[in-house]
Amino acid sequence: MRTGAAADHVGYFHEAVCYDSDEDLLAVVLPFLLGGVEAGEPTLVSLGERRTALVRSALPTDSGVLFVDGDDVYARPTAAIRSYRQLLADHVAAGAGQIRILGEIPGAGFGATWDWWARYESAINHAYDEFPLWSMCAYDRRATPAPVLADVLRTHPRVALPDGRRQPSETYTDPLLYLTEPRAVSPDPLQHTPPMIELFAPTPAQARAAVYGADRGHLPPDDVEDLVVAVSETVTNALRHGREPVALRLWSGPDRIVVSVHDGGDGPKDPFAGLLPAGNGATGGLGLWITHQSCNHVTMRQGPDGFTVRLTGGNPYVTG
Repeated sequence: MRTGAAADHVGYFHEAVCYDSDEDLLAVVLPFLLGGVEAGEPTLVSLGERRTALVRSALPTDSGVLFVDGDDVYARPTAAIRSYRQLLADHVAAGAGQIRILGEIPGAGFGATWDWWARYESAINHAYDEFPLWSMCAYDRRATPAPVLADVLRTHPRVALPDGRRQPSETYTDPLLYLTEPRAVSPDPLQHTPPMIELFAPTPAQARAAVYGADRGHLPPDDVEDLVVAVSETVTNALRHGREPVALRLWSGPDRIVVSVHDGGDGPKDPFAGLLPAGNGATGGLGLWITHQSCNHVTMRQGPDGFTVRLTGGNPYVTG
């Protein structure tokens, strides 16, 4: 049986908390968390270090709320979806009638990598809807850019307010529409220079060799290996499911390697491509899902000349 504001709701009850002060945040989340514990529901907090300390200090000792490292959970959108779906499934299997989660996207995600976190916030309305989940996503207005806040309201069906009221988001957009809208993708500054490597109609083996050849020891070995897997999968998808011409371009900087793979096709038809494994036989779905778990940033862009995937290994560039 579900409790609280989600009592009469089936599936995922997804709320945003856009707050202006620490006091406003606590006014919303403390009743949410303590209500979950009182109802015997699994109740989790997945925040960054500062907000974790704030919420923990405001809760009673041994409150029963479980704290998990938000930086680990939200390392990459696809990995977050995969781990949360497993967690939710485990709780439901153990008999939970509702699970409550308070989380936040790391502040670093509000810059150049916000595009894939915006897709995440939209996609989870579908990805978690088979579970009795009630979650609150916290966004500090003092530190969140206005365009990000606009996306927050478009990806969250509801907003929770400090005075206890809840209201529907007037700009909420169904994921099937939101995820198919063209999104502007800013070029990585490295892309303002000629590519270090340029290959036309490359084989996956040639693509892997290109990444290995570009590595100068600046990236952790695991990041290089992950990028090799992602580039190989992306080239394989382009050759199998895209259209000619297929081109790979690679740029290398002191803290990252950036690779773009372009083909003349229309890209995937599945709006959840990359964030969820294709479960309907859609071509290329599994490769994109693997790619999104193997890179520190992935962008996908459909243009008049075809489809481009950009993959970043190492540290994605920071704007501002």
